[in-house]
Amino acid sequence: MPSNKSVSDAPIVQFTNCRILRDHRLQREDLWVREGKILNPEKLFFDEKGSADVQLDCKDSIIAPGFIDVQINGGFGVDFSLATDDFKSGIDLVSQKILSHGVTSFCPTLVTSPPSVYHQVLPQISVRNGGAHGAGILGAHLEGPFISKEKKGAHPEHCLRTFEAGAFQDLLATYGTLDCVQIVTLAPEMRRSSEVIRELTKRGICVSLGHSVANLSQAEEAVQHGATFITHLFNAMLPFHHRDPGIVGLLTSDKIPAGRRVFYGMISDGIHTNPAALRIAHRAHPKGLVLVTDAIAGMGLAPGRHTLGQQVVEIDGLNTYIAGTKTLSGSVATMDTCVRHFQEATGCSVETALEAASLHPAQLLGIERRKGTLNYDSDADFLMLNDSLYVQATYIAGEEVWRQDVSGM
Repeated sequence: MPSNKSVSDAPIVQFTNCRILRDHRLQREDLWVREGKILNPEKLFFDEKGSADVQLDCKDSIIAPGFIDVQINGGFGVDFSLATDDFKSGIDLVSQKILSHGVTSFCPTLVTSPPSVYHQVLPQISVRNGGAHGAGILGAHLEGPFISKEKKGAHPEHCLRTFEAGAFQDLLATYGTLDCVQIVTLAPEMRRSSEVIRELTKRGICVSLGHSVANLSQAEEAVQHGATFITHLFNAMLPFHHRDPGIVGLLTSDKIPAGRRVFYGMISDGIHTNPAALRIAHRAHPKGLVLVTDAIAGMGLAPGRHTLGQQVVEIDGLNTYIAGTKTLSGSVATMDTCVRHFQEATGCSVETALEAASLHPAQLLGIERRKGTLNYDSDADFLMLNDSLYVQATYIAGEEVWRQDVSGM
């Protein structure tokens, strides 16, 4: 059989002296990368008779898949729910800045807004690969406006909507387009929500349950129709009750269709969820936990007044409230902070904490063959971290896109 050497003349990079997160454990082996993909060294040696063109000493760092944030409303002064003339430059800024926090792919999230905002903003969001310009965009997450008035949280009540007779057409008219949409959060107790869930799922869009007063049977019915995610578990839903645990009960429900896994987002910022609640959820359903930041425009900025779509919010330390109230409105936590807090709060392994921000969101979106792992042939989006899980460098498609300043600044 002829050698595959002629397949590519692209340089092969070998990352040495590292511990790689693969198959749910840190393994002491080298990482081989070519043309943005992770190589199988056995095939390289035996089929291609190839060897490394470049060797990089990782100095005993952990190498883990890049983080994927499926719920981020903005950051660094940029609000994804505001229709501005320079929206594209805003999304570019956020995608650049989150590289330092280990995020290599994300879903820009819009909170409940008037139809005019969706019609202006969504055509400006396009799915794209990451690179030196910033983290990759996987598609938009539309959180609302088809949510419960009682559990609206920081969403403006005057923009909330219900499904009328032509439910799916209502949704299309509200959003204007679904071309770039990856996730839709809705309240499953709403009339006609089942047909909407079925239609969205048919189109490959992930349906998430949130901002809801649904009971457990309504939540189970939504999952049977195709819903696979829960938006920020415990927040903006009925509290757990032993006779009807509501949406929270999906974590241990015996009515989930065979072969289906329900995932759930958690804002592990030390504010939104008590560490004990984080531990309860993780121990009940560890393989479904997806860390999200739910970050707002004020992430990365000084305390003060900022926006979240149609609302003014106030940052006080790590707390973010709708101005003049004590209603929590998103977070200012970065993804690497959430990973460290999750690991500390639950006492879980380093591997588990890292997978909650990489493998699990990739599985949720059905992209685990490309993202969220360091398996052979997957995209070479990865991080170098120290043992305390601080990001030292971020790579996308095998190229270094961010590195910690050696001075530690």
